[in-house]
Amino acid sequence: MADHKIVSREEWLEARQEHLKKEKEFTHLRDEVSRQRRELPWVEIDKDYVFETDEGKRSLADLFEGRSQLITYHFMFHPDWAQGCKACSLLADNYVNSVTHLKARDVTLVTVSKASLEKLNAFKKRMGGDFPWVSSQGNDFNRDFHVSFNEDELKDGTAYYNYH
Repeated sequence: MADHKIVSREEWLEARQEHLKKEKEFTHLRDEVSRQRRELPWVEIDKDYVFETDEGKRSLADLFEGRSQLITYHFMFHPDWAQGCKACSLLADNYVNSVTHLKARDVTLVTVSKASLEKLNAFKKRMGGDFPWVSSQGNDFNRDFHVSFNEDELKDGTAYYNYH
């Protein structure tokens, strides 16, 4: 751990107040960037994506569950992996309780992974999570939305990920 300067309460308060100004600037900037993201143009989905769900095969439109908005979280879980991504697992642990609140605001949240539904459900049970998780195995959803690529694309430098 780095050595920290020890100061009086008054000096600390002054430094904290200066830092708070920067935090508030950041909050306002984040709010503006979020507003701009909401105003981005939309793209028509003209492909029929079919997902494996606990209720059987469902289309992308079905995943909305009658709500006007859908959030899809790409949880990295390759079909060949024994378990899902550690960082994605941590995030899922923290959004599981948001599902009810989102539904109340006309939003459906669904987690999407390439692994089989059987593998996803076993991992979810082990994690203790209770959130909608569907398998995109057998469709191009992950590739079309640039969150997946193959080994050849990695090797030859043509992988298109995170919009570049």
